Amino acid sequence: MSKKREPSAGPFETLRALRDELDRKERSRAAREPPPPPKKPSPRAEPPASAGSQTGDETLLFHRLFAGVKPLPAAPGRIPRQRIERSAAAERAAKRDGDAAAVEAEAVHEHIRLLVDESVRFEVADDGRHVQGRRLDVPLDVVRKLRRGAVPIDAQVDLHGMRLEEARVHLELFLRTMRARRERCVLVIHGKGEHSPSGVGALRGEISAWLSQGRLSEHVAAFATARRADGGEGALYVLIRR
Repeated sequence: MSKKREPSAGPFETLRALRDELDRKERSRAAREPPPPPKKPSPRAEPPASAGSQTGDETLLFHRLFAGVKPLPAAPGRIPRQRIERSAAAERAAKRDGDAAAVEAEAVHEHIRLLVDESVRFEVADDGRHVQGRRLDVPLDVVRKLRRGAVPIDAQVDLHGMRLEEARVHLELFLRTMRARRERCVLVIHGKGEHSPSGVGALRGEISAWLSQGRLSEHVAAFATARRADGGEGALYVLIRR
């Protein structure tokens, strides 16, 4: 009696068995290895903020930054503009102050001018009877010519009978006028003082100082005692400055 044969496995059964074997091996390997770390979720793009939300954030940030800031007080030296009205009394007081300042300035100017005038040195010689003087820039030959009466006389002034201050003012006015007229030489009569208690004329000693110092000397280049025909010891030739 013949033995019954079992049917052989088909190709699909072989593939299925191979697949099952691979699955078992994969599960066995997975059981032995630690599980992989979980994947981090990818960041999601934020939608752009609208213009209104940006303005609100900037305002909030500004207030946070400047929360403790306080404005500085106004400058102490700054004076607000305002209309200033001056009374009539204030106007008069201001005018008086201005006049006083002008007088003081004129006095200072006069003092400086006198100092400058006195700094222009004169050379004066006086032997008690004859006197002569010259600015240092005037040549000696000019003084000799003046002393000899060789310079023509353009005008003369007589100071007889005047007090000292009156004579000084009168002489200064006379010399200033002659200089303005561009006259060259004048005769100043001061007297010999023969009728004075001391026998010496008061004007004689003063005039040489006036002619060589102070404001009056500004108009004088040189002077010398006159010749007898023109008054002698009682008069002076005065050479006017150009």
